[in-house]
Amino acid sequence: MPEAASPAPTSLAEVRARIDVIDSELVRLLAQRQGLVRAAASFKSDAQAVRAPDRVAQVVESVRARARDAGLEPAVAEAVWRAMIGAFIELELAEHARTGAADAPGQR
Repeated sequence: MPEAASPAPTSLAEVRARIDVIDSELVRLLAQRQGLVRAAASFKSDAQAVRAPDRVAQVVESVRARARDAGLEPAVAEAVWRAMIGAFIELELAEHARTGAADAPGQR
């Protein structure tokens, strides 16, 4: 649901302060997402399941549509999500390498 419009910032300092608040919320949400990514990793048996290109395409398509609805440039949303997804895939792959799960299909 769109938030009520707040008054326009009156200085660069105010813009930056508002961005800092948003960044804090984004970090909190990314930490929640990371927890879910780690949970998902436990269900994946190999690197191909971690990379899940069909799921990545589905997520990106959905994000582009939600971005349009929210007034966010879809190309910006896609770039951010692809970078985020790539970072989380690397995290999952490292976790699988650490635990040996990626080398043992069917164990999870």
